[in-house]
Amino acid sequence: MNNAQLITNFYEAFAKGDAEAMVACYHNDIQFQDPAFGNLQGEDAKNMWRMLIGRNKGNIHITFSNVIANEKTGSANWKAEYVFSQTNRKVVNVISAKFEFADGKIVKHTDNFDIYKWTKQALGIKGYLLGWTAFMRKQIQQQSGKLLKKYTEKKAYK
Repeated sequence: MNNAQLITNFYEAFAKGDAEAMVACYHNDIQFQDPAFGNLQGEDAKNMWRMLIGRNKGNIHITFSNVIANEKTGSANWKAEYVFSQTNRKVVNVISAKFEFADGKIVKHTDNFDIYKWTKQALGIKGYLLGWTAFMRKQIQQQSGKLLKKYTEKKAYK
C-alpha cells in the first residue's frame, strides 16, 4: 500500500467511526500534535481517537480531500462537523494535516487549525473573548488531557 492510500484509509475509517482501523494506520511510536491536545505519543495518541470516536457516538461528519504523499511525507485537508458536547454548540472545524511515515505506517501526524475560530464556535462568548489567548489554549489542552487520562484509566480497568 502506498502512503496516499494509508492516509485515505485513515480518514475513511474516521468517517465510518472505526477507531481501531484508524489506529491501525499508526506506527507504535506515533507522535501526534494539534492545538487542542498538544503533543501526544504512542498509546495516548491512539487512545485520543478511540475516545473521540466513542464520545461522539456517530454524531460527527468527516470529509477529507487533497491527499498527497510520497515515501517520507504526506498531507491532507479534512473537516469535522459535530456538536461540542460541553456546550451543545455546532462546530465546523477545518484542519490541515501533515504526516511522516516509517515501516509502512504513520509515525508523525500534525493537525493544524484555527483554535480561535474553534473556541468561538465551541464555547460561544467565552471563546470569542478569550479564545485567541495562550491562557485559553493552555486551558483547552489541560481539559483535553484530563479527559484523555480519565478515558485511558477507565479503559485499563476493563
